[in-house]
Amino acid sequence: MSDIPPFRIGQGFDVHAFGEGDHVMLGGVRVPHDRGVLAHSDGDVALHALCDAILGALALGDIGVHFPPGDERWRGADSLELLRHCVALAGGRGWRLGNADVTVVCERPKVGPHAPLMRERIAGACGVALDAVSVKATTSEKLGFTGRGEGIAAQAAVLMVKA
Repeated sequence: MSDIPPFRIGQGFDVHAFGEGDHVMLGGVRVPHDRGVLAHSDGDVALHALCDAILGALALGDIGVHFPPGDERWRGADSLELLRHCVALAGGRGWRLGNADVTVVCERPKVGPHAPLMRERIAGACGVALDAVSVKATTSEKLGFTGRGEGIAAQAAVLMVKA
């Protein structure tokens, strides 16, 4: 019998500063906004946090280890592809996503109207049912860098189960 339980929990966090642009990518969805984000890839904080949660649950390092920001292959990368890669890594080790809970932290843009499509995109990339994915948002009550509108953050928690 293995000492490894049939489940693992992971958590992830990501942040990006706002810069020039007319949208942000969140949960694989292009969300109109009066700013973009400063990032090497598409800067999708929701998916980056989710990737880190999956990788962390399996003790596989973090997103920067697998997709180094200095590596030109990842310039402008679609974060849904990064997520699919992390899910495939997990699958190759005998694990699958049980459920995911993602929270975006920002004053703007408003996430709620886009959350259903974000859930669909994430569920599709992870190969799970829609009800295994939660996407929600909160503000920081105008406190800190997100409250001042300087950037956007996200955190994610996952349950990984033995396949």
